[in-house]
Amino acid sequence: MKVLALEDNKELAKSIHDFLTLAGYVCELAETVEEAKHKLLSFTYDCILLDIMLPDGNGLDLLKFIKAEKIQSGVLIISAKEALDDKIKGLEGGADDYLTKPFHLSELHARLRAIYRRKSLNGNNSNMITFNEISLNTDTFEAFINNQLLDITRKEFELLMYFMVNKNRVLSRQAIAAHLWGDYTDNLANLDFVYQHVKNLRRKISLINGIDYIDTIYGLGYRFKSTETEI
Repeated sequence: MKVLALEDNKELAKSIHDFLTLAGYVCELAETVEEAKHKLLSFTYDCILLDIMLPDGNGLDLLKFIKAEKIQSGVLIISAKEALDDKIKGLEGGADDYLTKPFHLSELHARLRAIYRRKSLNGNNSNMITFNEISLNTDTFEAFINNQLLDITRKEFELLMYFMVNKNRVLSRQAIAAHLWGDYTDNLANLDFVYQHVKNLRRKISLINGIDYIDTIYGLGYRFKSTETEI
């Protein structure tokens, strides 16, 4: 999962960043509305943590910007304000959930996972993502081919999940790199590490006689086919 945390409290922002990074997610930070707008127009995120009170504006106004720009990220509002009207405005404005400070980071993590399942996994509240003979356990980060455990790294698991939730879409190497390693990859001239990860994933799937659904679209990137024979 790739998360943008909009939070001007440096200590809290660092705690959120460190916790989510330790959990294996890519977490980018923004301190102001303008910085967040720039990131949202330049990169894609699965979820956005949106503080209401910010140095240069109101998080609810940024929520309007998110909806006006048709940004599909899930939105979790986090704020110290307990006023009911702020919560109602946020939810009616399109936010997916609301969390009041102070909160436990484990609860934040659980809320993010729930939003991601609803938004990216078509409302599937299960910890399992399945496609034909492939099963992914999003709690344990284990992958199975025909119920046989696939020996892959955490990044390879995330890569396979990214492919599966974007079936039949052509994903560029830049998009894959930014989603799995963060926005700093946008300035890298060489993205061969993406090719290597895809190659390793395909090899490991083949080792246990799994079907290779990943197509290389030369000059563009990769596509995970919804059927074995689709071109």
